[in-house]
Amino acid sequence: MKKIILLAFTAILFQPVFSQSEKFIGAMKKNIAEIDSALSRNEVARLNDIAATFERIGDAEKNQWLPYYYAAYCQVTVAFIKNEVANNDVVADKVDQLIAKADALEKKNSELSLIKAMNTSLRMLVNPMQRWMQYGQKIQEYTQDAMTQDPTNPRPYYFNGVSLKSTPAEFGGGCGTAKPILDKAMELFATFKPASDLHPVWGKVVCEKEAAGCK
Repeated sequence: MKKIILLAFTAILFQPVFSQSEKFIGAMKKNIAEIDSALSRNEVARLNDIAATFERIGDAEKNQWLPYYYAAYCQVTVAFIKNEVANNDVVADKVDQLIAKADALEKKNSELSLIKAMNTSLRMLVNPMQRWMQYGQKIQEYTQDAMTQDPTNPRPYYFNGVSLKSTPAEFGGGCGTAKPILDKAMELFATFKPASDLHPVWGKVVCEKEAAGCK
């Protein structure tokens, strides 16, 4: 009888924790799906609203890095799509704040290192000729960190390949340099297993198109 009472008390005690976890997972899944929906419909402006929602989730949860990651990813993605380079530094400042919050919860994470590389690219694109010396090496370092921290992660290879593809051949870029890296990314996408249903899986479709453009 005592055991039954103890089990019942334990279930009551931990029910709020389980409920909170279920609420968090449900909110995350809903908003991750919203990212895909916004991108598929080219509703780029929605991504800013989704980013704000992820940030609120992160602030409410306190100990979850993924909401801040997705908020930063949405912000970076909007900036790359809109290509309004005059606004890149403003976006990058906000992304730095989000990544700092995520970094405080999750150290040396491949996905976060990749967002750092992408965000640093935003800064460099404001004026590539003037800013290459300041940011070029940092982009490479963050990308290499992302590859080293999780060798199974295809996204750093995808990002590196796309970056090289858009770099002039005289500076070591072009399809000849980018294609093997994009192919490597596609190999990794074929076998990649996310740590959970909430972890990033984006990039495969776009990577396939970029690789196909470098025959």
